[in-house]
Amino acid sequence: MSEQTVTGPAADDEAATKAHLAKVGKPEGPRNNRLLTLLAWVVGLLFVAPVLWMVLTSFHSETDAASNPPHWFAPLSLEGYKSFFGAGPWPPLLNSLTASVVSTVLVLLLAFPAAYALSIRPVKKWTDVMFFFLSTKMLPIVAGLLPIYLFAQQFRLLDTIWLLIILYTSMNLPIAIWMLQSFLAEVPAEMLEAAQVDGAGLIRTLRSIIAPVVMPGLASAALICFIFSWNELLLARVLTGTVAGTAPVFLTGFVTSQGLFLAQVCAASLVVSLPVLAAGFAAQDKLVQGLSMGAVK
Repeated sequence: MSEQTVTGPAADDEAATKAHLAKVGKPEGPRNNRLLTLLAWVVGLLFVAPVLWMVLTSFHSETDAASNPPHWFAPLSLEGYKSFFGAGPWPPLLNSLTASVVSTVLVLLLAFPAAYALSIRPVKKWTDVMFFFLSTKMLPIVAGLLPIYLFAQQFRLLDTIWLLIILYTSMNLPIAIWMLQSFLAEVPAEMLEAAQVDGAGLIRTLRSIIAPVVMPGLASAALICFIFSWNELLLARVLTGTVAGTAPVFLTGFVTSQGLFLAQVCAASLVVSLPVLAAGFAAQDKLVQGLSMGAVK
């Protein structure tokens, strides 16, 4: 029997399928998938290895931690943690927590309506406004440190937690506005029109309609601002002393010019990093969803 010839739209679809397969080639086999998986594991271990080394070193004595080559199976010890908690870390940790949380809340309260005005109700030359916000991050902090110090000295704000809150708020506000603007641009206009028909005002629209929709974006912006505030060292080191010193400033006190301090520094670094790690782990779903929400158009 002769082979039946396919004509019409079916023939065109078959030809298009063959052309597509010839263009993209054969699908990746199991071997390629295994290689990619192995590469991903290697890259992941390269990032995790320093953290694991810090954790292991924090449970060693100072002598074993400073040995070269390192003693992998040295006896475990809590000497570093005893030194850290014996130095009184709670006031600096509380200062960092207060400055980070309060500044993050203020950033969200200011950035949310600003991003709304730049995305849903855009003003003239809003792109220039966005570039201005972003350009403020291009100025090195060291360049503005002396004017900030003189200002704080004039108004008697040195070594106060309120100075750090003001500085952290102004430092993170441009980033939050930039992030939230891309999130709010994805809000459907039909929702806002329906809210206006129902007679909802601006505050109610922001609180009850827009905020639940962009909650992943708010969570990701809040987490990033919290991390930046918690890890900030230069401003806190120069502008604070014994009263408003933060956790990073307290951490640098373990580095001395004499003696061994590696185990103490690793233990202190691990404890200081725990709040950020806990916040990131708790909000990881909303963080990934929020970052992808602002990126996909």
